[in-house]
Amino acid sequence: QVQLVESGGGLVQPGGSLRLSCAASGSPFNLNVMGWYRQAPGKQHELVATITSGGGGGSTNYADSVKGRFTISRGNAKNTVYLQMDSLMPEDTAVYYCKATQVLFGKPYDYWGQGTQVTVSS
Repeated sequence: QVQLVESGGGLVQPGGSLRLSCAASGSPFNLNVMGWYRQAPGKQHELVATITSGGGGGSTNYADSVKGRFTISRGNAKNTVYLQMDSLMPEDTAVYYCKATQVLFGKPYDYWGQGTQVTVSS
């Protein structure tokens, strides 16, 4: 079992920055992919960014809407993932969820955090 705890959400003005953190505990090994998703009121759950556990910092993937503004990274211990959010816009307002995929004996298992609210408003 893996537990994920997010932190770093809050209220920020348009154009501002926030940094989200997600720490995995329990049995946080073989976390092949970690990422961030979000859900805004009345909208579908959507991918924000993912990062693999490969060498050289891992491979990253971003939603088109956040490319060039958000940066995902993993800690040295590979059981922490960060989301640096710059140039925030009101449409980035959402609950942000951390997700980790653990692969055991070739089978993937997904774990989710409880979510952290990000509100972009003047």
